[in-house]
Amino acid sequence: MVKSKQTEQPESFEKAVAELESIVTAMERDDLPLEQALSSYQRGITLLRQCQGTLTAAEQKIKMLEDGKLVDLPAGDAA
Repeated sequence: MVKSKQTEQPESFEKAVAELESIVTAMERDDLPLEQALSSYQRGITLLRQCQGTLTAAEQKIKMLEDGKLVDLPAGDAA
């Protein structure tokens, strides 16, 4: 059984963000039929939740690595 694009998980956080940006761009054009707009919105919410979960997990890992203390980077190290 093949997964539909709606339930398929992107391979990485970056791919999820790129797909989400693509959905936003398409919806901003304001020329999508209603059914496609609703489907795109639903996919966008799924991707957003996945990205938020990934970021929360990364934050938790950082907290563990920093022994529960988040520290600011020195101003000279910012990219």
